Amino acid sequence: MEKYKNRESYKVVLKGGQGELVEKKSRFIATVRPVESEEEAVAFIEEIKKKYWDARHNCSAFVIGKKAELTRCSDDGEPSGTAGRPMLEVLLGEGVRNVAVVVTRYFGGTLLGTGGLVRAYSGAVKEGLSACSIGTMRFGIRLLIDTDYNGIGKIQYILGQKGISPEEISYTDRVQVRVLLPWETVEPLKKEITEATSARAALTELEQLDFVDKD
Repeated sequence: MEKYKNRESYKVVLKGGQGELVEKKSRFIATVRPVESEEEAVAFIEEIKKKYWDARHNCSAFVIGKKAELTRCSDDGEPSGTAGRPMLEVLLGEGVRNVAVVVTRYFGGTLLGTGGLVRAYSGAVKEGLSACSIGTMRFGIRLLIDTDYNGIGKIQYILGQKGISPEEISYTDRVQVRVLLPWETVEPLKKEITEATSARAALTELEQLDFVDKD
């Protein structure tokens, strides 16, 4: 399993959301949405700008790719470095990928200063993320466990102890159990099942894939 060690997990937005905070009468509305490409992110930003056309600023940031290969941010008229970059840093710091956020500001009449702006835009993004449904994208392996009826009780006990819910169980002359596991848990599970069934269970790796583990 050494070859899989560079397959890092990352967070994804399963369902977008919106959060808001008010700072010295200025409203900061953060809208977060999952995106799969730069084109999708740009279209989302334009959509929010049209929706909040009367706002003073619609600042944005997005992160695309498993390893954040593509990042962009915009201050949209705020002092350089006070909005887009802090927003992007929140997304990167939270480990969220394939996501875009727009923070809409309705000016309340009081200047916040550079530090105040950074805190407000960062805080708004955190509020937006907290309103989202977040999951973790993991690299996993689908495993088929083939056993006789004498071994199934032991196998179900082991799976239950580890909180693993089978995707499918088939009962014929033998019992076949299909499970989807994070890659790092596969070898320890194989060893435990082999020992518990005195090597009578056959364990086959069916496929490798990325899957979402809901947080």
